[in-house]
Amino acid sequence: MKNKLIIAITGASGSIYAKGILDKLVQYPDQYEAVGIVMSKNAKDVWETELGNQSYTNYPFSFYEKQDFYAPFASGSAQYNTMIVVPCSMGTMGRIAAGISDDLLTRAADVILKERRKLILVARETPYNLIHIKNMETITLAGGIICPATPSFYSKPSTIEEVAATVVDRVLDLAGIDVKSYRWGK
Repeated sequence: MKNKLIIAITGASGSIYAKGILDKLVQYPDQYEAVGIVMSKNAKDVWETELGNQSYTNYPFSFYEKQDFYAPFASGSAQYNTMIVVPCSMGTMGRIAAGISDDLLTRAADVILKERRKLILVARETPYNLIHIKNMETITLAGGIICPATPSFYSKPSTIEEVAATVVDRVLDLAGIDVKSYRWGK
């Protein structure tokens, strides 16, 4: 079975990472069966502020409102097997860690964890306080993956998009999407 992906976009700074994920997924349509997107109003506002556009409306994926509990991935029976929260605010991470399923994003994360599927949170905050770290520990112990939006520089990126791509490619690797990317030792 091909990947069925949920992409959740929160209002944390880092819209460049969400855009990079969506742009790459458009390039590799043969590697997934479905992509569902849930995006908060704050995420839309931050995207428009940081990227200067509303290009999030241009992607060929299914978009769902945060209160749409009829979205397929609100239930484990829909068999979505990977969820990426990018960027992931610390508030969202805290609600996930506490098991608070009060909207589609947190419900989907709860479903992914209860079904023992892959949850990847691209944490976008610095510095971390002890509450953040304990929430990361809780999610990790529950089977989630914390992947901070920390770029690498081995590939000698020369633009901000190339720097962001080092995080995007790592996240997509974790999600099981085979992307053309810089590989150490090659």
